[in-house]
Amino acid sequence: MTTASQRVALVTGSSRGLGRAIALRLARDGYAIAVNGLHDAQPANVAQAIRDAGGTADAFIGDVTDEAALDELVSVIAGRLGPVDVLVLNATGAQPDIPLADTTWSDHLDQLLFFVASPVWAGRAVLEGMRERGWGRIVHIDSEVSDRVPLHRSAYVAAKSAQIGLMRAWALELAPHGITVNSVGPGFIPVERHAELAPEVIADYVASVPAGRIGSPEDVAHAVSFFASEAASFVTGQRLVVDGGRSVP
Repeated sequence: MTTASQRVALVTGSSRGLGRAIALRLARDGYAIAVNGLHDAQPANVAQAIRDAGGTADAFIGDVTDEAALDELVSVIAGRLGPVDVLVLNATGAQPDIPLADTTWSDHLDQLLFFVASPVWAGRAVLEGMRERGWGRIVHIDSEVSDRVPLHRSAYVAAKSAQIGLMRAWALELAPHGITVNSVGPGFIPVERHAELAPEVIADYVASVPAGRIGSPEDVAHAVSFFASEAASFVTGQRLVVDGGRSVP
């Protein structure tokens, strides 16, 4: 049986934030990590941190919202580390607050590009190899917004909800090939882009979480680790919400 140490994991958008934590966790699990980002320095820093800790990793620059670039990315990864066995669909873009009356179809397309088009292209790029090997893991990172809809985020909510539907449809079709497809739905997890949030905003959020704390990127990474593991071989089409109980009715 193939072990994690012989497998390759691509984590899209893994140069910082949730993606970085996921990459570091999967590296500790024994995967060779393809660290992905748009610019040279950040992915290289994450890959170096993994190597310094005794793991295997390399940095791969590529725009995952470009189909041709994604095909090239997966090909280059195969040449350097080996074919992709675990695909974590984490890359994200801006999520602006836009009142419904001002939300255009272009705003919807911006969100669908990251959360539907990119997963479709990335999945198709790795699919043939996973089928040939009879083993694969695809893990989406969605969002709590599908359960607790915020104001002025209709384009984002629609795209994230579509991503969940995509995950379930792929899971059904790919299960006979030994490929599982699941999703992790984080609650609010502070990362670099949230540095300017007012303390009262954080306090209000904590008050709404039964667990009484803000989640960490590592909380999300633990969930991804399970879905990527051999232990999850009979788990597919499932969504694990990591929000400290905030979504419980």
